[in-house]
Parts: sequence; C-alpha cells; structure tokens
Amino acid sequence: MNTRVGIVGFRGYSGDELVRLLSPRKDLEVFLLEHRADSQDRTRPLNHQGPKRIPCSPEAVKEAGIDVVFLATPAEVSMALTPWLLECGARVIDLSGAFRLRTVENYQRWYKEQHTEPALLEEAVYGLPEFNRDQVKPARLVSNPGCYPTAANLALRPLVEAGAIDIEAGIVCDAKSGVSGAGRKPSLKTSYCEVTENFSAYSILEHRHVAEVLLTSSLSERQFSFTAHLIPLDRGILETIYFRTKGIQAAAEIVSIYQKAYASSPFVRLYSPGHVPDLRAVQRTNFCDIGLKWDESTGRAVVVTAIDNLVKGAAGQAIQNMNLLLGVPETEGLL
Repeated sequence: MNTRVGIVGFRGYSGDELVRLLSPRKDLEVFLLEHRADSQDRTRPLNHQGPKRIPCSPEAVKEAGIDVVFLATPAEVSMALTPWLLECGARVIDLSGAFRLRTVENYQRWYKEQHTEPALLEEAVYGLPEFNRDQVKPARLVSNPGCYPTAANLALRPLVEAGAIDIEAGIVCDAKSGVSGAGRKPSLKTSYCEVTENFSAYSILEHRHVAEVLLTSSLSERQFSFTAHLIPLDRGILETIYFRTKGIQAAAEIVSIYQKAYASSPFVRLYSPGHVPDLRAVQRTNFCDIGLKWDESTGRAVVVTAIDNLVKGAAGQAIQNMNLLLGVPETEGLL
C-alpha cells in the first residue's frame, strides 16, 4: 500500500512546489487538505487531473489514513493544526517557523509572538538532514529549516566545528533572495512595480532566521551579522559570507573540511578553490552549491553558497525529511 501524504497550504508557493514534486511519485498517494474555504485556486485547463482534495479535519485525515502531513502554512496555523494531526497518528513536517526554535523565550524574542504549543516546541526535530539525519528518522514532528539558514548553516557549521574561522573577528552574511521567499500573500513591497528594476535590504539586524543560524552553527549574535536583500527574481538564494580564517594554510584545506563533512550528503556540491556558484546552477533543484575564495596574505575568506529557496529552502528539503521518515533513499523524487 502506498504511503498517504497530505499537504496543507497547497495554494502557496512552497505548497505548490510540494504538489509538483510529490505528484509523480508512484510510492505515494497525495491528498490536498482544504483548511481555508475562501482560498482562490489558480486557473486550470479543462480535464485537469490533480491530487484528491479532502477537508483538513480529524475525521477526514483518519478516514483517508494519512501517514505524513506537510504544513506549508503560517506559524500560527501550524501551531493550531499540529496537535490534532499528531493525535490522528500522522507524522508532521512543518515548513513554517513555528517549531524551529527550542524555547518559548527564543521564539518570542525573534517572532514577536506568543508560542501556544511549548511541549511540541521541545519535541520537534530540526530537519536539516545533512546534520540531523538520525534524529529525523524516528521523529513525529519535523521542523523544516528556513531558506536563508539552510544556505548559511551548510556553509558555516563545518568550518566552525573544525575551528577554521576566527569567530571573534566576526562573520558577515550578505544574503539575496527571490520574491517567492515572501510567500504568495499580496503586499506592497513584493508587488511587481516595487520589485522590478529594484534591489532592497530588509529586516536589518533583526531577521527572524538569524536565530536558526546561531543555534545550528553555535554562534552568538555579536559574532554573526546578517542582512537580507530582495532581488527581482522569482526564486533562488545566494549568500556571500565573509570571515577571517584561523589555522588555515591553503584554500584546499577549507574545501577538505567541507568534503569530509558532506561525504554522505548527495545534495551538497562543492566547487574548486576560486570558483563559486550562481543561482542558475541550483534553480529548481534540491542542491546547495558552495564555493570559496581565500586570501593567503590576510587570511580573509569569502564563501558563496546558493540554493533554490522553494526546493532546498522549503519543499525539496521537506521531501528529504519525509524520505528519511519513511526509510526510503534520501534522494527519492529529488534527482
């Protein structure tokens, strides 16, 4: 019997990407869980065939025998739905920020909102597979990482753990994202006339994704400076990360640290020293590409990392986590 998976928030960009990636799989039966009756569908051709739609209710989820539910919803919706989904026996992969931080205090600090499910906040496993595979496999609740932290943590954590970065000299992350990262809900700042032919910084020194980088890469706020920028593209994230190295004698040593860390990680691709990725290399894929330039005379390093914010930064990574939950190859449906 095929595994039955449900998607809540399937009309949004990340949810739509989940539908695109999951629908062709022969080992799954996909259900679209309707939780907002007033939501507007995209126009479809005549005779369009898509996954079956059912109400997002305990009765419907139980009757359909849903095994795994993806929540591509705002944090407050995820907090409301997750408890009863777990009670129904479904395993939950949440794409919002609801369960990414480990304490109520940390959540309030960065999200400026009250957390209504502290017990689940403690239970949730942070689903960055390259670091937490073993914790993800038995989990009931997986918190899918944010797009910016995915790129930053994959670039930084191996080097921090290896002692290759002069932490006290500070790390600067200059991050740029396509407009789909803001979601489908209309707003002035993401409207066409505001974005096209424009380039802007936002959430300076207070972006909520910073907390995930600090937690995952064991950094303090004063050691890590992050600025997000909006670029006039539909998808993609490129981060340029600046720091000074410690104990490094050649750029090849940095690459070697990455190679050791990601020897069993099929979705991290490395470049030779002096070469860096661009967005076109990763768009519509689940890859995270990492390249670097190192200056011997000053010990300065620049690491460039690129992902697709809707795939490795959201839906693709969520499917990676689902594959781990189900005990199928991590790459299933993603290569």
